[in-house]
Amino acid sequence: MDSSEISPSDRKEEQPAAPLPLPAAFLEFLGENGLDPMLYSMADTIPRYIRLKPGTESRMVTEIETELKCDLTKVSWLPDFYAIPPEIQIAGSKAYQQGKIYGIDAASGAAIVALDVQPGDHVLDLCAAPGAKLCMLADMLGSTGSLTGVDVAKHRLAACRTMLQKYSLGDRSRLFVADGTSFSILPVNSNLRSMEGYIVTEEGGSIFSEWTSKRLWKDRQKSKKANSAGSPHPTSTSEPELIYYGKDSGLVGLQKHYVLRPSTDEAACTSGYDKVLVDAECTHDGSIKHIQKFEFWGWKTLDRRVLEAERTGNLLHLQLGLLRNGFKLLKTGGSLVYSTCSLTVAQNENVVQQFLSQCPSAELLKIDSEDSWPCRSGSIEKTLRFDPATSQTSGLFVAKFVKLPS
Repeated sequence: MDSSEISPSDRKEEQPAAPLPLPAAFLEFLGENGLDPMLYSMADTIPRYIRLKPGTESRMVTEIETELKCDLTKVSWLPDFYAIPPEIQIAGSKAYQQGKIYGIDAASGAAIVALDVQPGDHVLDLCAAPGAKLCMLADMLGSTGSLTGVDVAKHRLAACRTMLQKYSLGDRSRLFVADGTSFSILPVNSNLRSMEGYIVTEEGGSIFSEWTSKRLWKDRQKSKKANSAGSPHPTSTSEPELIYYGKDSGLVGLQKHYVLRPSTDEAACTSGYDKVLVDAECTHDGSIKHIQKFEFWGWKTLDRRVLEAERTGNLLHLQLGLLRNGFKLLKTGGSLVYSTCSLTVAQNENVVQQFLSQCPSAELLKIDSEDSWPCRSGSIEKTLRFDPATSQTSGLFVAKFVKLPS
């Protein structure tokens, strides 16, 4: 089979499908935010997207098409991305199991491209789970720089670790279980610049030896005790837990108290991250496939997990906190991308506007690739919106900031 190509102007002509049987609480949420419930009738017309490991395209496309029994439709506006029919599952395929492809929505891929990661950059993904974005960032970094992933849920971050290892992308990575609104550890090379009399010796504190998946008995018992006490996730005041670091992450041989010490605002400006991605927790209403899952999980789960938090303002407070802290860890001249898969103004433009009013050193940047992307402008200049009807992707809001000298 020959792979075809999908361009921004391509649109499927499908018979209208019946909308999901949405519950009253979610319909009310959509009404409050001016969103059309018929959007959720498009679940079966939006493609599934996969990304091929760079360098494997020429020899892998035909092989994957044969195995999945479908055409791979090249996404013209996003390198290494292909669209496949929405009903196709990839988890059982050899290509997936051998780490040659992974699933990631094209809109999410665009947000990562907007970050413009360059070799040698120190990159922070402040909401790293479930891991596909982390893998794409690692691919873009190549054999230089460093990648730090943070997530508050240990089991979700462990899934990121598995992905990095599966796709052989973890050598320059480190993963912290931590609250993204208070995480304060800078790139390790930045810590080294400010060390005085640095000596690799056990006398100065314990040292990071090469990471292994085998945990000590005392570490397993400590984790078991924390879980039984009902506190599996760290609080905003707990020390970040480092659960993975690659052999070239810069940590092997370093004393732990140097690596794990928190940063100051001044240190971050000069020695912080070059690029920060804040793909913030949200109501996920722009991801039709995610909302579709609540048919099986139970609509009460959606109301409890998502809508209640949004209505009480807790979610908006979290989003602003993640954005503020991610920007705080950015070095002067560095750039940050804020994104959510919500279609609401409250979780996107309103958060951006509030952040800009509080942070005079932040400025919105035009995203260079936007002219070739199938998206539309947000209600704030230089922000972008992907949505199922316009983009044939999940809904995604994207804003890019630069840190100016204070």
